[in-house]
Amino acid sequence: MAWEIVVGIESHTQLLTRSKMFSGASTAFGAAPNAQASAVDIALPGVLPVANAAAVEMAVRFGLAVGGEISRRSVFARKNYFYPDLPKGYQISQYEIPIVAGGALQVGGKRVRLTRAHLEEDAGKSLHEDFQGMTGIDLNRAGTPLLEIVSEPELRGAKEAVAYARTLHSLVRWIGICDGNMQEGSFRCDANVSVRRVGDAKLGTRCEIKNLNSFRFMEQAIEFEARRQIGILEDGGGITQETRLYDADRGETRPMRSKEDAHDYRYFPDPDLLPLVVSEQQIERIRAAMPELPAARAQRFIREAGLSDYDARLLTSSREIANYFEAVAAIADPKLAANWINGDLTAYLNEHGLSIEQSPLDAERLGWMIGRIADGTISNKIAKEKVFPDLLAKKNVAVGKAEFASLIASNAQISDAGALEKAVDAVLAQNPKQVEDYRAGKDKAFNSLVGQVMKATQGKANPAQVNEILRRRLAR
Repeated sequence: MAWEIVVGIESHTQLLTRSKMFSGASTAFGAAPNAQASAVDIALPGVLPVANAAAVEMAVRFGLAVGGEISRRSVFARKNYFYPDLPKGYQISQYEIPIVAGGALQVGGKRVRLTRAHLEEDAGKSLHEDFQGMTGIDLNRAGTPLLEIVSEPELRGAKEAVAYARTLHSLVRWIGICDGNMQEGSFRCDANVSVRRVGDAKLGTRCEIKNLNSFRFMEQAIEFEARRQIGILEDGGGITQETRLYDADRGETRPMRSKEDAHDYRYFPDPDLLPLVVSEQQIERIRAAMPELPAARAQRFIREAGLSDYDARLLTSSREIANYFEAVAAIADPKLAANWINGDLTAYLNEHGLSIEQSPLDAERLGWMIGRIADGTISNKIAKEKVFPDLLAKKNVAVGKAEFASLIASNAQISDAGALEKAVDAVLAQNPKQVEDYRAGKDKAFNSLVGQVMKATQGKANPAQVNEILRRRLAR
């Protein structure tokens, strides 16, 4: 019988605040170890935590973006457990009443429900390298504000789980609550994986794979873990609920500790923090400042610019790409703009490991070039082979309007009928065999003659005119 893989994702999203969740210490990345660990973050006697108002607003912004219910009153709790990089012995989180309940994320054609999103503080970090067999503790991350976003176990398989994580990653960046830097730990996921027979309504025993900080590793980890569990079950064994780590070098998951349930953490309301109250006025103010969301913007691109659903989704994969497209489309044909951005420009950026913000070609100059294609000044072929690479090589700072005009002029399409007729006549005179073949009914000979004319004009001849003149000459 076939097996079904069931996945739920817990995503830890570091909020884009300058200070920590309950103290004024900096959240800047890259400081010397323990330089940003305040007395509040490690709960020294006499300290008093105060909730970060900016972090609360970001949590509300997320709740509005996913259509969740914003709790007007939520509670901070102490989650008690021992870990070397958690010196106070507890983490301030939310349990019974999170700030966001429910909501959903549209992942391709599937609507994935969310269980909750709650505010909490991060722990520190254990460093195992270069300590001569010892472990170092860096508490700079301790107290960093996180929004933990929990999905329902509605994802089926590794690829669907990764698609969900990518969609969520794009959304939190889009609404400006997280920079999404996975290498720095700003966005990391835990995957709860279980398997069951197809058609079985009961969920299997889950194992949690912790701290997956790349989409590629997430896919590999889920696939390995599913195979491991299926192998155990098919051999007649049982799955032990546990927390596991993914070893990317070996391509396998391995046990970390037994998996705790909520009661193991002995949650209780934090006595130092009042209930968190969010007013209707605050919610409406945050709602009014929300950016247009990706789905709405994609639909606008389809409706106003006549783009396909596929192109619109690619152009709204990040807010920066969408903004770039709109800037190009303001001065050039939108469909041509979409083709160039989703095609040649994206290929160049991917090849060089660049984001759209790092593109050496700004929106204005790409728009200029596309405009010259649209009005027939240059051909699409010349644009791809000469103008576009030249613009990329020169960078924005070196190409002003005058130099751009010179670049276009030097690659301008030949549309002069007299010049093209001379070029066609010369090619026909040099290729009598292909002329004979065409007149004998071999259509491929025509394409060859077109190619010869384009070669003779260094690709600058207007293709439509070349075709028309050739057919006229060959019909004699």
